Amino acid sequence: MARLTHFNTAGDAHMVDVGDKAESRRTATAEGRIYMLAETLALVTEGRHKKGDVLAVARVAAIMAAKRTAELIPLCHPLPLSHVEVTLTPLPDECAVQCVVSAETVARTGVEMEALTAVQIALLTIYDMCKAVDRGMTISDVRLVEKSGGRSGHWRRAAE
Repeated sequence: MARLTHFNTAGDAHMVDVGDKAESRRTATAEGRIYMLAETLALVTEGRHKKGDVLAVARVAAIMAAKRTAELIPLCHPLPLSHVEVTLTPLPDECAVQCVVSAETVARTGVEMEALTAVQIALLTIYDMCKAVDRGMTISDVRLVEKSGGRSGHWRRAAE
C-alpha cells in the first residue's frame, strides 16, 4: 500500500514538496449527483425558480470553487488552472441533477482536488438555492472518474 504523502516521517501533517517534480499537463474529471423531489427538479429545469437559473449559478459556483480549492483544503497546492468545464445534466427518471467537472492545468501536482471541490460546490449551490422548497435533497456519489498526467500517469474508474 502506498504511504500517505501528507504526513512527514514524524507523523505530522505537512504540505508535500513538489519543487523537484517536472511540470506536466494534468487533467481530472469528477462527478456527483443531487437527488430531489420531482417538483423541485421541474422548478429547476423549467426555469420557474424564484431565485433564477439554478444551473447557471451552480456552474459559475463550480468554476469559482475550482479556482479557490487551495484556500479551502489546508494542504492543497494552489494551481494555475487552464480550463474548467462544468456539465449539469437533469436526470428526470432519477429526480436528480448530475454534475461532471473536468479541470486542467500544467503544473507539478494533480488537479483532482479542484475537480472534486467544484462538483461539491455546484451541488451545494443547487441545494442552497432550492432548500426553501425541498430540504430533503441528498448529495451523493461524489467521486473521481479519471485523472491523467504526472508520475502516476492515467487512471480511470472501472465501470460499475
